[in-house]
Order: sequence, then structure tokens, then C-alpha cells
Amino acid sequence: MKKAIAVLLIAFVAIGLVFAAGAKESAPSTVKLVVGATPEPHAAFLSLIVSDLAAQGIALEVREFTDYVTPNAALNAGELDANFFQHIPYLEDQISSQGYKLANAGGIHIEPFALYSRKVTSLKDLKNGATVAIPNDPTNGGRALLLLQSAGLITLKAGAGLSATVLDIASNPKGLKITELEAATLPRVLGDVDLAAINGNYAIPAGLTATKDGLFVEGADSPYVNVVAVRAGDESKPAIQALVKALKSKVVQDYVAVTYKDGEVVLVD
Repeated sequence: MKKAIAVLLIAFVAIGLVFAAGAKESAPSTVKLVVGATPEPHAAFLSLIVSDLAAQGIALEVREFTDYVTPNAALNAGELDANFFQHIPYLEDQISSQGYKLANAGGIHIEPFALYSRKVTSLKDLKNGATVAIPNDPTNGGRALLLLQSAGLITLKAGAGLSATVLDIASNPKGLKITELEAATLPRVLGDVDLAAINGNYAIPAGLTATKDGLFVEGADSPYVNVVAVRAGDESKPAIQALVKALKSKVVQDYVAVTYKDGEVVLVD
């Protein structure tokens, strides 16, 4: 009798272990997603969707960068699963110039590019020979030159397009002295130059609002949409698609409506 009871107990324990193992195997596993971003607004957006992704079994880790070079190198090397800091022309330039195997997983927003000054309140007040600082990376440098052209300060050679350089300047009536500097440094040197073309993700943390402080602002038809970038082939991964969808969610829309009500950030469809 005792032997029979012992056998039954062993059987029940074994069955319990089988069910426990089955339950463990069927439990949804958590996917870790490491995303590199510049602080504002990119990392701010990502912080808003951590709980949303967690509910979908995705553990989002945000790593902040303060430059435009490291995030793509880290993504290409496999240190990140995605990054969120750059616009389409910059990503395309990095792919062609650096040989990175990266891809656009989805467009999120536009940060209007603007010309700022602490020395004049109107472009009409710029003196001949005024100093103008622009980003030194090819795509943002070209973007700045196109903005200067739109503002009527310079004329570029026909066909210069998004890849324009200072060598493409065909006319410079005021003899502007254009200096190319790292984009991140432009807010800090604003007081030392007469005019500077500054990217939104560096202007915003510096307390600059394009629509309020900008002397000339990029149009709403800008091709410079900020995107989530991934390694080529990862665009269709469920976790990446969930990330892009979350960045377009109502919580982000509401945050933009309250925080960037002056148009510093414009979400795209």
C-alpha cells in the first residue's frame, strides 16, 4: 500500500513538472530592443513608449548620443538594434559614403531647420562680410545652403540640389563668410557669428524655437523627415514595426501638441 502511494506521488510530481515546463515554454519571451537616439526630441519620444512596448513583450533600452557619427557606426556594428536621430538625406549619404548596410524603417517627424542670430533681428540687417556658420556634414551643410538660398542671401549653381557645397555658390552679394562647423557646436557659437543654420535637435535643447527665434525657417515641404533606421533586412521584424507604430501613437502626438506647440516638431503620417 505504501509502495502504491509512493508511486502515485511520484507520478503526480512528474505530471506537475511536465505542466510547469509546458507553461514555462508557452510563456511569452521578452525581446530586448536597444535604440540609439539624440536627446531631444528623439530620446524624449522613446521614453514615452517604454510601457507601451513592455506590454507587447518588448524591453526598450534607450542609449543617448550627442553626435551624428557614432549612432550609425554602432548600429552597423550590431551594438544597437535601431537608431532614431537622423533625416532621410543624411541616412542615404551615410549608406553611400560609409558603406553601411542600413535602411529606413519608417518616417516619424520633421524638425524645421532655421537661421538664427543673436546680433541681428532681421536678415536685412546683415552687413557685408557677415559670418555665417553652417553644419559641416554634407547633407546638413547642403540643407543650410539651400536655406540661405531660399532666404535670398546666396544663389547656388543650377542642379546643386540637396548635396550642395560651398563650392556650388554661384552668387554671394553680401560676401558672406561661411564657416562649416560640427552641427552640435552651432548653438554654442551663435553669439560669436552673425548668423547660424541650426538643426532642430540641437536648437530645441538650446532653448531656440524655429517659429519664434528663427529669422528664416524651412518650408513645410521639407524632404528632411527624421526616421527610425535599422540594419538592412530588419525593417519587417515585429519589434521594429511595433517601435515605429508606437512612435506614431496618440501618446507621442499629445506630447508634441503640448511640448512643441510652436511648430518646432511636426509629425508626419
